[in-house]
Amino acid sequence: MKFTKATNYALHTMLALVAASPVKPVGVQQLADSQGVSPTYLSKILTRLVKAGMIESVSGANGGYRVSRKKDDITFLDIIHAIEGSASLFECDFVHGDECLIQAAMKEAEEKMELHLKNTKLVDLAQKQTQVYGEPIPVEGK
Repeated sequence: MKFTKATNYALHTMLALVAASPVKPVGVQQLADSQGVSPTYLSKILTRLVKAGMIESVSGANGGYRVSRKKDDITFLDIIHAIEGSASLFECDFVHGDECLIQAAMKEAEEKMELHLKNTKLVDLAQKQTQVYGEPIPVEGK
């Protein structure tokens, strides 16, 4: 199973925003530089996260992005659904009888993975990152 690079960037961006100050927005250029990605490409990802209600855009000279939801409520699954959607990862085209047994097995595996991702909170990872590295990965002010 493979997620797109957009999901990778979204997860890292959200981790940075969860670890950042809730008051001072983080600019798209800073977020892009910290991941070595184009600000234009990252802006498209940020737009999806805004539409999902996880972050907000702040305009102006000191504008940027900041978390708009309660940090404790943001899960990996929320971010993945914002970027990838919530469609099943596997669709069977060969149904024999009432259901495809392969589809049923794949759906069960997907449900277990989604449960794990739903229980994995971004704030917990931010705290672990602070414990391991002593401080969050800097994205504010260069």
